[in-house]
Amino acid sequence: MCFSFQSKFSILIVLILLVYSQSCTKSKKSWKPKIAIAGLAIESSTFSPAKTEVEAFLARVGNDVFKYYPFLSEDSPQRQAAQWIPTLRGHALPGGVVTRKAYDSLVGKTLSLLKEKMPYDGLFFDIHGAMSVEGLDDPEGDFITQIRNLIGTKTLISTSMDLHGNVSERLAKHTDLITCYRMAPHEDALQSKQRAVDNLLERLTSGKGKPKYKAWIPVPILLPGEKTSTRIEPGKSLYAQIEPLTKKKGVIDAAIWIGYAWADEPRNHAVVMVTGDNKKQVSESAETLAEYFWKVRDDFEFVAPTANLEKSLSLALKSSKKPYIISDMGDNPTAGGAGDVTWTLQKLLNNKAFQKASGPNLIYASIPGPEMIIAAEKVGIGGKVSAKVGAQVDDRFAPPLLLNGKVEAIYKGDIHAETEAVIRVGSIRVIVTKKRKPYHREKDFTQLGLSPRKADIVVVKIGYLVPELYDLRGDWIMALTPGGVDQDLERLGYKRIKRPMFPLDKDMENVDLKTHYISASDVQ
Repeated sequence: MCFSFQSKFSILIVLILLVYSQSCTKSKKSWKPKIAIAGLAIESSTFSPAKTEVEAFLARVGNDVFKYYPFLSEDSPQRQAAQWIPTLRGHALPGGVVTRKAYDSLVGKTLSLLKEKMPYDGLFFDIHGAMSVEGLDDPEGDFITQIRNLIGTKTLISTSMDLHGNVSERLAKHTDLITCYRMAPHEDALQSKQRAVDNLLERLTSGKGKPKYKAWIPVPILLPGEKTSTRIEPGKSLYAQIEPLTKKKGVIDAAIWIGYAWADEPRNHAVVMVTGDNKKQVSESAETLAEYFWKVRDDFEFVAPTANLEKSLSLALKSSKKPYIISDMGDNPTAGGAGDVTWTLQKLLNNKAFQKASGPNLIYASIPGPEMIIAAEKVGIGGKVSAKVGAQVDDRFAPPLLLNGKVEAIYKGDIHAETEAVIRVGSIRVIVTKKRKPYHREKDFTQLGLSPRKADIVVVKIGYLVPELYDLRGDWIMALTPGGVDQDLERLGYKRIKRPMFPLDKDMENVDLKTHYISASDVQ
């Protein structure tokens, strides 16, 4: 067979194009986006006198950051799909306002680590959304703005948040993709973070990039988590509406933020956000959620019965359901309380029912008392001690308490408490810690030799019960006690939140629940 020069040349061009096409395809398949990880998480009560320092964040850097995310284990599809650059991620127990020095230090270190490996295709921004900082409104908005100023506006940022966080317009602008938990208690925390990562990977690897539309609707509602749990109505039905909307063509994600009730800042209120590429579907989805939220605002009630402490104790003492759990809500360290208010413990110690060793078995968890820890370690288990506990941070409601009792257990090595001791006073076993610690796992008690399931009464500084405590309860009541996260919002004394605001202002009219379109970070 004979080919003309022109035919030979044409064949050569086809072969070159074929090789080039295969090379491009291979190159495209082997390309992996370069994605950084960064974030700071804390709930900060501005109604607590406590201050949060840098050490509280237990910051992890580099590959140590991956320990937060099981879905980014070395052999996971998500880990294999990108070049991951973990920088700094810190997570503090809820507490008081973060000092400016601590904030500047953590943000500065994050920016420095980000700068080392620039540029990036994407950033996974893992935050809570309720951090308050001395002299700074909207810390998360400030944080992401500083990140944008460094890495530029082309990098795709996907943000994961707690549903008790706050979404300002500035935060909404500088993030491209955004989502939050859909359950309270937060049993879906890891799934939500993975969703943020999956959305980011999909938009990068598909080449779709930034969503065309971001709908942001502020909802003038500010309620505590204890009234908005997704275990009960109307929170259950409200959050159940989200996932079906995300299945709409042109919608990437939808989210509802309850907001954080114990900070007095303009950004603290509920928000609905929906992202996607179909303007109509994005807007309609956001307005549907916002309108339903507003419609059921009067139906939100506490997730469990509530009463003052006196009534709560009376019910607990009469109940045959054991253990009877009392939530000491006002000083709840899982919501931002100082954790060292002695008001409730003082009432318990003064109650005649518990003053003899033969009285009802009551466990109190917990109260910080470094002085008591020193004394307990000195005398050892079985020794008698006398030392003060509590009210070193928040003494507004009761002074430090002098405990006189017997040391029943000492445990060292807890990541939060550092050292814990069980001090028995009458029939009350008081858990004393070197540093404050929330007690929400059965192991927190059993490692101290305590059996919460066999106790008559367990008093815990907490609001709604997390799953483990909820499952072991015989019965449960939430006590309306004082503290930095007081459930009586009207007596907190807000001065800076946007008004009118439900439920503080009950007769509200002409509420704007229409879509506010938020421009992309690269659009001025």
